[in-house]
Amino acid sequence: MSGHNKWSKIKHKKAATDAQKSKIFSKLVRLIQVEAKSCGGDIESPALKAAIEKARKENMPKDNIDRAIKKASEIGNTISVTYEAYGPAGVGIIITGLTDNTNRTSAEIKHILSKNNGSLGSQGSVSWNFTKQQDQSWTPNTKIEIPDEAVEKLERLIYTLEENDDVQDIYTNSE
Repeated sequence: MSGHNKWSKIKHKKAATDAQKSKIFSKLVRLIQVEAKSCGGDIESPALKAAIEKARKENMPKDNIDRAIKKASEIGNTISVTYEAYGPAGVGIIITGLTDNTNRTSAEIKHILSKNNGSLGSQGSVSWNFTKQQDQSWTPNTKIEIPDEAVEKLERLIYTLEENDDVQDIYTNSE
């Protein structure tokens, strides 16, 4: 009966939730660092405010946020990237991310898309159907309805993209 007690179950559940939370926090720290570096650490900057607000929504501790802002001066050349793609059933997808190597990131995203019935689009091929908001998010101007089997493929594609460390957000125009 080894390993079949209440504490083991709690320990394994906690490990799983901590790993998921850690992945989210690391993406948010990277976002805060890039925004802090671009605005010179000015906390009143709208982009940095939006990044901090996003971190607070995920219950990130204030110490972690402050540490990320302080560390912004030490980070290398991390840049913001936006990819436009088409998913299953012609769904428009905008992928935003932060990377220190655009060649590696674009190759990884292209590989993920090709394995999941998607394709990388050219600049402006999808963004014409989206509006960029002040908080740097994208909202679709029109939404399309897709069949049930394409919904499953799209969900799998989005999940796979979110697993990539360089990807920050994914926006689609599907209902």
